[in-house]
Amino acid sequence: MSRSISLDSGLSKELAEDLPRRNSSASSDSTDSSLDSIRRQESLQIHSAGDNESKGDLGLKAVISRASNKSAEAISRIRTGVSIATNATSDPAFEVDWDGNGDSGNPREWPMWYRACIIAIVSFSTTSVVMYSTSYSAGIAGMMETFGISNKTLLVLGITTYLFGLALGSVILAPLSEMYGRRPIYLVAMALFTLLVLPCALAQNLEAVLITRFFGALAGSAMISNAPGTVGDIVSDEYRALAFSIWSIGPMNGPVIGPIMGGFVFQYLGWRWTNWVVMCCSGVSFCIMLFVKETYAPTILRKRAARMRKETGNQRWWCRYDDKAEFWPLLKTNLSRPLIMALTETICIFWNLYIAVVYAILYLCFVAYPIIFTDIRGWEPGPTGLAYVGIGIGGLIVIFSEPLIRRLINAHAVDSSTGKPPPEAMVSIVCVAALLIPAGELWFAWTSRPPTHYLAPIAAGIPFGAGNAAVFIYATNYLAHSYGVFAASAIAGNTVLRSVLGGCLPLAGPAMYSALDPQWAGTLLGCLELAIVPIP
Repeated sequence: MSRSISLDSGLSKELAEDLPRRNSSASSDSTDSSLDSIRRQESLQIHSAGDNESKGDLGLKAVISRASNKSAEAISRIRTGVSIATNATSDPAFEVDWDGNGDSGNPREWPMWYRACIIAIVSFSTTSVVMYSTSYSAGIAGMMETFGISNKTLLVLGITTYLFGLALGSVILAPLSEMYGRRPIYLVAMALFTLLVLPCALAQNLEAVLITRFFGALAGSAMISNAPGTVGDIVSDEYRALAFSIWSIGPMNGPVIGPIMGGFVFQYLGWRWTNWVVMCCSGVSFCIMLFVKETYAPTILRKRAARMRKETGNQRWWCRYDDKAEFWPLLKTNLSRPLIMALTETICIFWNLYIAVVYAILYLCFVAYPIIFTDIRGWEPGPTGLAYVGIGIGGLIVIFSEPLIRRLINAHAVDSSTGKPPPEAMVSIVCVAALLIPAGELWFAWTSRPPTHYLAPIAAGIPFGAGNAAVFIYATNYLAHSYGVFAASAIAGNTVLRSVLGGCLPLAGPAMYSALDPQWAGTLLGCLELAIVPIP
């Protein structure tokens, strides 16, 4: 159960001397899982105890949503310096802030059409990165022939190294936007990602493919870790849930789009063209990203304050984000706190285990589908890619059902201390999703072989995809709301673990489906998913 822990008087005094007064702006949307927004809160580890109207209230609290008293002591409470405000000795008359309604420099005041374009651009760019993780699987047969490799497991390593790159990059590169803003990170990330597809497309051996995919994912991970923050930057709390749902249409379906695209491209053009197509998409992403202005408020206000100092010659102009984040202390916190929480927090331990297993089995599907539809049913690579449509439909159903799901969550009794439904309200959605996943897996397993009609296993992907989408969205939001200012660390630890397990389990796919037969291999996975249902 969540509870609030006020700072002792000594630390409160220290923080009050070090930080200016600011408004608290908490969102009630479950989809307010923008890691950058949370990370800024986590780094400060405080918020104003007053409401939005009480600017004169200097009483500061640290709000730490915990599951138990024991777990609270285990967390490393390191102030990272991210967006730390200028101290209270600065003259409030010279503070640079938004000018109120109508400030054209405020991203939330930009024209609606431009903000919609930004959401579409970052969604497309993130989809390009996610799509590349699975389009690779469609060309495995071609690479085996080109490189003269008979062991399919070695080729599956391409998926593993890519997911490892995403996991590592999300932790290492995430702080950069807090130092330099989102725009330069996007441009550098997409440029590097695009260039690193080139050696993979031209590779003459498997080693080159594995290495370049790892570093390509490392660069592309900046899109995954920062894109949700951009959505939060430009959309007000009232419409944030809708905006996140629209943005997630691409990234959530990227793993499905990958093999569909890859299947037809490999069938007609060869495996190298699966890379060229991704390179074209990422190149387009880079070009349209040039039209996206900086959206990160601390960066905009820092530049505005610097411009005022330069134009007026008065060095007293300041903003509350003038103390720029330092990379190494920030990286140290990003690496240490998620590990500590993953090993000591009861909620994190069990949630990480559950989500990692679900995620790993999802990526195992990208090995299983070609075995069932190409090897057993004799389909060409293109139609085999279309078999993933069921999973995509399931994910879209969850995304477009967000308003209904939001009503179900808000129907729960509110927490008297916050006036909002408790984080556990989101777990009810995860509980339903936890049953859909094994149902879809078992359905798929026992309809996979002929003479059962091919539509049956494809349709099995609908509950499977819906369950996976709901788990990822609402389990992540449960972590975000449960841990408050420490949410970014909780989610970072979960992301790393699920990516590592998601990269490892597919390596066992070819041998497992060969030894057990697809029906019993699928049954084993379905039973494993049933066994972990009690966790949520």
